[in-house]
Amino acid sequence: MTIRVLIVDDSATMRAILTARLSREPDIEVVAVAGNAAEGRELIKLHDPDVVTLDIEMPGMNGLDFLEKIMTLRPTPVIIVSGATQQGNELTARALALGAVDCYSKCDRSGGLPMDDHGALAALVRQASQMRKSGRFARPASLARQAADKVPFNVRAIAIGSSTGGVEALQILLRDFPADCPPTLIVQHVNARFAPAIARSLDEICAAHVVLAEPDLPLRAGHVYFAPGGERHMRVGGTDSPYIRLRPGDPVSGHLPSVDVLFASMAETFGNAGVGILLTGMGSDGANGLLAMAQAGAFTIAQDEATCTVFGMPRAAIALGAASVVAPIGSIARHVLRKAA
Repeated sequence: MTIRVLIVDDSATMRAILTARLSREPDIEVVAVAGNAAEGRELIKLHDPDVVTLDIEMPGMNGLDFLEKIMTLRPTPVIIVSGATQQGNELTARALALGAVDCYSKCDRSGGLPMDDHGALAALVRQASQMRKSGRFARPASLARQAADKVPFNVRAIAIGSSTGGVEALQILLRDFPADCPPTLIVQHVNARFAPAIARSLDEICAAHVVLAEPDLPLRAGHVYFAPGGERHMRVGGTDSPYIRLRPGDPVSGHLPSVDVLFASMAETFGNAGVGILLTGMGSDGANGLLAMAQAGAFTIAQDEATCTVFGMPRAAIALGAASVVAPIGSIARHVLRKAA
């Protein structure tokens, strides 16, 4: 089946480049292009595309407002196309939190526009076409606000893995973490360039302090450590005085950093004093690691299908018998707090 794509970008040159990159794929058709939000809105109504690529750094429009309207009024998988500016990174992080399924960088590491992206955009479009957006997730009253100022935790650390749709899910989950939560580590599959901005956006809504992980950083209660991405896996080490290990390596389960690597180190370091949470994402990264945590006696949770953007990673873990609990995203924090208290 042909995947129908709408491109929204204020640059005629960029519209032409994106169209060329997608049109050479036999299973993808660019049905229309738009130069601004108003055109994009009308073309979405006219063509009902399977996927929209959206540049949110367009003059004369608020890309985030436009994205929120798409997600609310006509839920459609959206890929954010971002330039190499700091503002673009911040907007992309917020867009992912609003429900955009992934992000695509116009530029290479040097900040230039590459002649060929080696099929990267086409691969994102194929993944996005499999998304099922069912509107906004319901957000229950915040558990963090209901909790006492100090919670007596027995859990030594929490590890979270997520991929496609994960930034939005993390916003919902971390909103309910109290300020004195156990040390929490996150591996989210995302372009390394956007990781700092995503960490900052999560910090704005979380009572605990969300920071970008650094090598050999000691784990502290009330802190959430977001993997910086790039070419390093994130592990935990040091049973008596646990710390973060960021080390180069080959992809594991197709990813670098890998959720499987983080979860396996949690099983080895904390045993039954850890919690593993596997959220929405394509593929199976994290399933084997969550099983290792479960076999070590840890409490393990997988997000349920109804609230996942993509049920791939949780489905794989559930099939292995790795999940102690399968729960909607809005109640996962409740399970964690009950177990940890």
